[in-house]
Amino acid sequence: MQTTKQLSKYDKKVKIRRMTVLSVFILLILLTLIISVNIGAIRLSPAELLQTLIGRGTAQQNLILFEFRLPRIVISILVGAGLAVSGCILQGISRNPLADPGILGITTGAGLTIVLCMTFYPPNQDIPVLLLPFLSLIGGVITAAIIYALSYKKQEGLLPNRLILTGIAVAAGISAIMMVISLRLPPEKYDVLAVWLAGRIWGTEWRFVLTLLPWIVILLPYVFSKARTMDALSFGDSLATSLGVPVEKERLKLLAVAVGLAASCVSVSGGIGFVGLIGPHLARRLIGSGHRLLLPASAIAGALLLIVADTIGKAILQPSEIPAGVIVAIIGAPYFLYLLSRSAA
Repeated sequence: MQTTKQLSKYDKKVKIRRMTVLSVFILLILLTLIISVNIGAIRLSPAELLQTLIGRGTAQQNLILFEFRLPRIVISILVGAGLAVSGCILQGISRNPLADPGILGITTGAGLTIVLCMTFYPPNQDIPVLLLPFLSLIGGVITAAIIYALSYKKQEGLLPNRLILTGIAVAAGISAIMMVISLRLPPEKYDVLAVWLAGRIWGTEWRFVLTLLPWIVILLPYVFSKARTMDALSFGDSLATSLGVPVEKERLKLLAVAVGLAASCVSVSGGIGFVGLIGPHLARRLIGSGHRLLLPASAIAGALLLIVADTIGKAILQPSEIPAGVIVAIIGAPYFLYLLSRSAA
């Protein structure tokens, strides 16, 4: 009886701690949002921001907030959430804590199709925005299929270590191809590619938000509904099969969703890496490994990470800026090496 009461108290404490962590993450996102809208030549105080949001701002304040700054902030939040959940899926289905759409080359493969279209598209026209996620998806799916095929053994299943090594090798090869193709681009399109490769949030208009939003709204709830399946897959193929989970079928479904999230996100944000690595790891340390809470916590952590990185990048060298992808890489590269050393040990 005493043990049952102690377990009940422990469960309550764990739930309170988890809800506190999620609440703090959300509050930090809101705080960063307020700071981010004030970075620029013209500042908006919290009072002016509130007045503008409720429709009482001046024409200049409306233009600054709704046309210039808010779309970029929304894109940062959506992209951060999408990439983090994509990384959480990849880590779960491969049982490898180093899995990430950037490290595995999925984002690079998604970018390759965009570069190819830039090469063959009429030089005086831009690629339609709504077409970008589908172009990225083609490259991401082909890359993921190659990596999956090279990392899978019929008797042993998906090999986690081979997955990472194969992904790094494929990403390096695709990057080399992209550099060769980019030499043929006209200067104005090469500038767009350079911004994309640096990981700068370049989709700063509402049309980019509307392009990305359906992918996030459809795919994230589907992933959240698969939390129990991911819990089973994390225990290994044999145990998952004994629990009645069709392992290969579910793994391929989740892999397709991870690729869809990563490809759609990078199509409007550029080649931002490590968000899918750091977000899930941060959430797992604070929330636990159960995917019912881990997936939404990863989304919130990823959104926080990218909006903070973008805000720091805009603030350091005003009026110039450092791409958010560079800021994330400065944090993510040492963290990746740390995880690599731990897994090797």
